[in-house]
Amino acid sequence: MTSFTVLSFVLMGVLSTHASPRIVSKISDRLYPFYSKADWLGEPSQWSRPLNLPVPYVVLHHTYIPAACFTVADCSAKMRSMQRYHNSMGWGDIGYHFCVGSEGGAYEGRGWDIEGIHATIANKHSIGICLIGDWRVDTPTPVQLETTQALIAEGVRLGKISPNYKLIGHDQVSATECPGTAFTAEFSKWKNYAPGKPSFPTSAPVAPAVPTAELLVD
Repeated sequence: MTSFTVLSFVLMGVLSTHASPRIVSKISDRLYPFYSKADWLGEPSQWSRPLNLPVPYVVLHHTYIPAACFTVADCSAKMRSMQRYHNSMGWGDIGYHFCVGSEGGAYEGRGWDIEGIHATIANKHSIGICLIGDWRVDTPTPVQLETTQALIAEGVRLGKISPNYKLIGHDQVSATECPGTAFTAEFSKWKNYAPGKPSFPTSAPVAPAVPTAELLVD
């Protein structure tokens, strides 16, 4: 047995012990699991610039790379991979506020209260939610879409997202294929979707966009 295999078994054991699903929201009489940064064995954040809450925008993303994940262990590994890469860029944490896996789990990134680095000028005005996977051609799983909607609803309930929020994709603020054509076709039917280019205060500092780059997964 290789050291990589042993490490994988150890990490899966740790995740099964410490990962504790919690309710994100209740939608259509279904409950959705939530995993904190501690649950997926993330590093503590080194970034603490607060958001002005409630935010008026929700920005949706896809990872492109890493690919879709269908187990808590795999999704957690991919969260760690993204965090390592974003930390190497000097961002102090994973860029997104939350990510969602194809198995239906919501994974905490920066959380509700801290400004993200995910969509240039929109960073100061939004919560960024990323669906793990490449959604240019394939569509996210039904439970992945439902969890994303439930997570947004929870943000509204907690007072973190404005009840009159505008839902947009990353490509509406940056020159990118993110969040993918197939995913956009789905969420463009959702409540509060706002087509076109949003208008943000020109005085807001511009943070770097999340680049498309291959991430190493442990």
